[in-house]
Amino acid sequence: QLQLVESGGGLVQPGGSLRLSCAASGFTLDYYAVGWFRQVPGKEREGVSCISGSGRKTNYADFVKGRFTVSRDNAKNTVYLQMNSLKPEDTAVYYCAAKDSPYCSDYVRMKARAWGQGTQVTVSS
Repeated sequence: QLQLVESGGGLVQPGGSLRLSCAASGFTLDYYAVGWFRQVPGKEREGVSCISGSGRKTNYADFVKGRFTVSRDNAKNTVYLQMNSLKPEDTAVYYCAAKDSPYCSDYVRMKARAWGQGTQVTVSS
C-alpha cells in the first residue's frame, strides 16, 4: 500500500520555524518528485514547493521564496519542508504528494501517485 505520512505541524508564533516531514511507505520515493501543498477551509489548495526525484531541482511559490526550503533524504525515504519566518497567513493544512514523474514541471496540477493525510500548521501569537 502506497502511503505518505506528514508530521511536524503545530502551533508557532509569527517569525518562528517548523520543519515538516513527509515519509513514504510501501514504495521507494526517490524516483518521484514530491510537492508540498496547503489548504485553508473555503479556499482552493495551493502549491507551495516541489523537489525533483534527484533533489537537484526545486520550485517555490512566490509567497514562500526565501523563507521555506524543501529537501529530501532518499536513504530515509523522506522529504522535508523547512519553514522559517512564518506568518499568520501561512496557517493551513499542509500536504505532501508524490508526483507520477521525477520532474517538478507543472507540479501544482500534478497527477499524484500518493497523497499524505495532512498536518496542521497554525501561526499565531
